Amino acid sequence: MNKINEMKAAVLNSFLDKEKYQDSATYAARLIANERQENMHDQLKYELQSCQSFTFAVAFVTEGALLDLKVWLQDLAHQGIQGRILTSTYQNFNHPKVFTELAKLPNVEVRIYQPPKQGGFHAKGYLFDHGDYQVAMIGSSNLTERALTINKEWNLRVTSHENGQLTSDLAQQIETDWEKATPLTAEWIAEYRRTWVSPFRDTKRAKIAQIGDLVAENVEAEKYATIRPNQMQAEALHQLQESRLAMKHKALVISATGTGKTYLGAFDVAAYKPKRFLFIVHREQILQKALESFHQVIGGSRDNFGIWSGNHKQNQARYLFATIQTISKEANLYQFAREEFDYILVDEAHRAGAQSYQKVLAYFQPHFLLGMTATPERSDDENIYELFDYNVAYEIRLQDALNEDMLAPFHYVGLKDYEYQGEIVDDQTPLAHLVSEERVDYVLEQSRYYGHAGEKLYGLVFVSRKEEAQKIAELLTQKGYPAQSLTGADSQEARLAAIAKLERGELAYLVTVDIFNEGIDIPFINQVIMMRQTQSAIVFVQQLGRGLRKAKGKDYLTVIDFIGNYKNNYLIPVALTGDNSRTKDGVREKVNLEPTQGISTINFTQVAKDLIFKQLEKQRNPFKQEIIDDFHELKRRLGRIPLMTDFIKNNMVEPQALLDSLSKRGNYNDFLQKIVKEEGVKLGEYENKVLDFLTQELSNGKRAQELLLLKKLLSHKKVAKKDFAEQLQKQGYLADEATLSSVERVLNLDFYTPMTIKDLTKTQRYRYGNEPFVELVAGDYQLTPTLRQALKSDSGFWKLAFDAIQAGILQAKNYQPEVKLTVNKRYKRTDVCRLLNWERQISGQNIGGYYLENQTCPIFVTYHKNEDISETIKYEDEFLSNTVMHCYTKNNRTLGKGETNKMFAGVSDGAPSNRYYLFVKESDAEGKDFLYLGECEVVKDSLRQEYRTIKGKQHPIVSYDVRLQTPVQQGFYHNLIQK
Repeated sequence: MNKINEMKAAVLNSFLDKEKYQDSATYAARLIANERQENMHDQLKYELQSCQSFTFAVAFVTEGALLDLKVWLQDLAHQGIQGRILTSTYQNFNHPKVFTELAKLPNVEVRIYQPPKQGGFHAKGYLFDHGDYQVAMIGSSNLTERALTINKEWNLRVTSHENGQLTSDLAQQIETDWEKATPLTAEWIAEYRRTWVSPFRDTKRAKIAQIGDLVAENVEAEKYATIRPNQMQAEALHQLQESRLAMKHKALVISATGTGKTYLGAFDVAAYKPKRFLFIVHREQILQKALESFHQVIGGSRDNFGIWSGNHKQNQARYLFATIQTISKEANLYQFAREEFDYILVDEAHRAGAQSYQKVLAYFQPHFLLGMTATPERSDDENIYELFDYNVAYEIRLQDALNEDMLAPFHYVGLKDYEYQGEIVDDQTPLAHLVSEERVDYVLEQSRYYGHAGEKLYGLVFVSRKEEAQKIAELLTQKGYPAQSLTGADSQEARLAAIAKLERGELAYLVTVDIFNEGIDIPFINQVIMMRQTQSAIVFVQQLGRGLRKAKGKDYLTVIDFIGNYKNNYLIPVALTGDNSRTKDGVREKVNLEPTQGISTINFTQVAKDLIFKQLEKQRNPFKQEIIDDFHELKRRLGRIPLMTDFIKNNMVEPQALLDSLSKRGNYNDFLQKIVKEEGVKLGEYENKVLDFLTQELSNGKRAQELLLLKKLLSHKKVAKKDFAEQLQKQGYLADEATLSSVERVLNLDFYTPMTIKDLTKTQRYRYGNEPFVELVAGDYQLTPTLRQALKSDSGFWKLAFDAIQAGILQAKNYQPEVKLTVNKRYKRTDVCRLLNWERQISGQNIGGYYLENQTCPIFVTYHKNEDISETIKYEDEFLSNTVMHCYTKNNRTLGKGETNKMFAGVSDGAPSNRYYLFVKESDAEGKDFLYLGECEVVKDSLRQEYRTIKGKQHPIVSYDVRLQTPVQQGFYHNLIQK
């Protein structure tokens, strides 16, 4: 279908019948309402990635929204793509600094429409020229962070041919307003700044004082209003109360930096009403602030609150705030009775493994002990969880806090690092070139371009080495950005003095080596620069957290990360998104889709993305060490060796990633014995084969029916097939005869037996024990005697088998129970054989690009093929739109003969005999998994006989189009077609 016909169909799709006219979902009009799966932020990004030019006409613009635009425009500038932005001075909404930032855009012309006194400029339109068609998005969204991400906005996306009336009207209106508008110049900005008056200056509303993540309304400066818990703190308080009702005397709360741990503790103490309370922390500087926070919440006489430290001796106070250094001294500690304090709170509890803390906690016997920390993970052998009886009452991680608006939003920009002698810096780059003037010039250029919130820069730079910090600080100072280096050699007093200088504006940057990972509160920081490799996702989050506290005049934090050819750079998206799946697919998805978190955004330039993918592809299992670390962290948290189900329940490593860390196919017991060197169990050959089957075939949860039957049979001698079918139906699972027969073939291993058996020892059936696990006897399912006997052994096999089954059931919640295949989930070719109820498993190699079996035809497309593959399989499959793909049969196929007759039976008559399913992956670098895009139909009249020239000879091949029932996800689609 040509473009004109597609657009005609799009009009009919949009305004007449969306079911009848499916051909043009790409061009059909649709509403963008900032729902979970689709927002204006992403739509702008996708259109910019594929347009030839663009024009924005928006009344209001904010710096944060511009920051994202700058990243996208960097890539567009390299392609020579130009744009225009028409904005205004309407209501004085646009801050003067916004126009300064607009002037930085290298490939964008900006003009300002200054409305007459009688009216205003309130347009909100985005126009993208794609050559022979245009896309317009018109509605309620200005170019502001909230309007593009989380506000309830209505925007209509419409497509028009270059000669369409809509395009013509819109283009004409834009040109009319453009000609009336004033070009943006430095002189214009200076004049606007001189005369600008904030529209919010005289608003008659209570002043808002932000105290950490708490917001209190202050009418009088000297009086505090009632402070109430936010939503997440309220839930944490509820869980703490539940712990005490369950007779638990210790608890740990994990709360991201800046989320109000101190206030949370104060709320709980106020509810508990202790006779005496002790607050312990490692630094005296924290005590006074903590005391004031508790007094605000608890109230009463100020004399009830006291500090006990090297400089203060108020140890008779009911609410006592002490440093560990003071209270751990024997002369001080033994002044108190062991039951003196009925409630003790340990701040920064990850330090509680130290000898001084152990001494204090061993002495006192409070009714309730609470530990609070942002980072419970430790690299040493101290188990913080054990100190608090493995009771994690509540957990607030960074991503949760951002989504709840508890922290300042951030705009992350991932850029390529400086190039030395044509190579991007890496682990081997000499120090002299890491601290060169050229590199600092490059860093400052990016810093100026991406900017910061507010008028004044308060920057924090992280580098790798002490010498690097000192030299970078010197060079920044020489270039007009006063900076000071801070390292572990500097005293606490020196650090606090440097922070004070930064806050007073005497410094623009602090340059540090890891010493600000935790414990330092610098809420006014508005720009963080990462000039070092990412060795740890935990450290990355700690450093990011330095700038996430809310502060007056700080709308957001700019994070500029210079990504080099570092071995672990793929940990960056892991840290930013909290993705602990430890899979390559998870990292690729996060980098490609750049998900928003509330109004926080993540953006990588294309070169930076390529650097991450390059490192990811270099290693067979890049997350092996992280998986081992996760295992030990979870073991500390649980107080026992974790099972696969524990990882799932704690949102950690996916079971498949655990198995992938093995050098060859195996099970979780192999992981325990070979990878983490923990005490697994000794299994017999048969038991190992059964466990291999459960973990490799079923624990991915892609079909739950086998798992649910096995779980039932572990506790019942037999299960009636009729009853089982009814139970499945009640739970929403497929329970037709074809599905149940498939389940039976899988569990009796017939599915894994080839039609022709030459060497039984090489079959899947043999690798899984060569005899059935379940048999159907007189209408009842039951475990075979061999398996039932194995489960009765004392080897620990039952526990591991049940864990593999339960892990699969938990994983199955990620899939739709009422269908065979879930759209936008990943499957291997061999998974598809089972889920489509085929009689036998077909090897992936034999399936190739498609396979016809049981009147089902899955089609597998590797979109970007390796250059070194054989010409005979280098097919040119491509998307024609987000609902139509152009495909090819295998080589040497002739239309109307042999295989093609079966494959396309009934297509020309509009009554196809087969059902078609489309699976796509970007490249072979993604491994064996394909993304399932949905059921599709072969487009009638699209079959074409073609010929390919391979090594000078003509080979017949058939091309055809398939149309999807559901359009491809925008992010996945755009990433494919743009490469």
